[in-house]
Amino acid sequence: MMNRILVAALVGTGLMLQTVASASPVDFTDLVEDSIPAVVNVETVRFGSRPTERGEQAPGDMPELFRRFFDMPFGEGAPRGRPDRRGGGSGFIFDAGGLVVTNHHVIENADEIIVRLADRREYEAELVGSDAETDIAVLRIPTNDLPTLSFGDSTDLRPGEWVIAIGSPFQFEQSVTAGIVSAKGRTQMQQQYVPFIQTDVAINRGNSGGPLIRTDGTVVGINSWILSSHGGNIGLSFAIPIEVARSSVEQLIEYGRVVRGYLGVGIEGISRQKADALDLDRPAGALVNRVDPGSAAERAGIEVGDVILRFNEQVVDVFSDLPPLVGMVRPGTEVDVEISRWGERKVKTVVLDQREEEDPGPDTQPEPDARPSNALGLAVESIDSETRRRLGDPQGGVLITAVESDNAYRAGVRRGQVILMVNNQPIGGMDDFLAIVESIPEGRTVALLLHRSDGSTTFVAYTPEAPD
Repeated sequence: MMNRILVAALVGTGLMLQTVASASPVDFTDLVEDSIPAVVNVETVRFGSRPTERGEQAPGDMPELFRRFFDMPFGEGAPRGRPDRRGGGSGFIFDAGGLVVTNHHVIENADEIIVRLADRREYEAELVGSDAETDIAVLRIPTNDLPTLSFGDSTDLRPGEWVIAIGSPFQFEQSVTAGIVSAKGRTQMQQQYVPFIQTDVAINRGNSGGPLIRTDGTVVGINSWILSSHGGNIGLSFAIPIEVARSSVEQLIEYGRVVRGYLGVGIEGISRQKADALDLDRPAGALVNRVDPGSAAERAGIEVGDVILRFNEQVVDVFSDLPPLVGMVRPGTEVDVEISRWGERKVKTVVLDQREEEDPGPDTQPEPDARPSNALGLAVESIDSETRRRLGDPQGGVLITAVESDNAYRAGVRRGQVILMVNNQPIGGMDDFLAIVESIPEGRTVALLLHRSDGSTTFVAYTPEAPD
């Protein structure tokens, strides 16, 4: 009887072990073996200054206070100068003729770039070109018949999918780490043209520029940065999607720089209250708060107050989705833009311009001043010529002199701003403003287009408090 129980227990244990084994992670050994030969270490040198014959660093044109420090002896006749600064990261070969891709920030300001292959060969690399906004750089090394990695497709990556990274964290070359895709389309203010892939792959200093590889062996991202409170990996790693990288790579090779399409609008996000005021069924899309004169958007008939829902057949769920979509399209390309104009869907055909400069950033506003106001909870007045000139000559509008409504203040309304539009109705002056405000139903969310002190415009939406 005891033997039968033991046999049953062993059989059961075997079944359990088999089940656990079948659920174990993917075996990456073949994938790594095939990929490593194409992954490189990138070492950079920024030359320092040589010591002078007297053993002093030449002070050059510097304040007297600092000059004294450089003139002081250091030890017994010790020569001094600024030492070379070394840095580095990772990269991978994507063309057998010697083309390597890495991050812009890895090679930025480098005087010398050394690429070391997995077989320990080293070459001084030529910088083909780099682009700070997508953090991509292309190098060329003087050899050929090299192993390569292929660009894949990140558009069908799914959260939970296995990926691996290969690179040189802290100079430990050809280090392999694995994890899963955590999310897609993450944004960072400094790189608005990149919808980053977030993973929990262990990425550290030195991994930058290395490949993010899916299980089919193709590169789906370029590892770029991590979010960390102490400089080490905490499971929040971000990679540049290969589609963005490939577009930059192709342009850097062809032109030596990256050119981007430019729509010519200012945009912002949509809150629940803004969606209600704009007759949207949900808070999605990019709300247009500025249209540049003569821009591609103006020529196509896009207006302030429009909500961009699709660009070039791609859905715009949040406003930060739009810049990468626009930036990846070449200037002169014709694209369709689907908008919602106060609840009515329209499609505009746009021929993109070339982007030249950044949009203006947010401003700082004066404190609110509570005093008697109209039904919107705002006190306003006509704009005199001097004030209008100082504000950048906004067309029409009324000047906000006080903000009494808590809801308005929380929405971003500030004293010194100019109201240009209320619920899609332009404000030419005080008469227009008073007539429009008087007709607004109680409890109805309102949308205001505001001109700010730096010349930028923005939409805000709020529900005015009911009168006492």
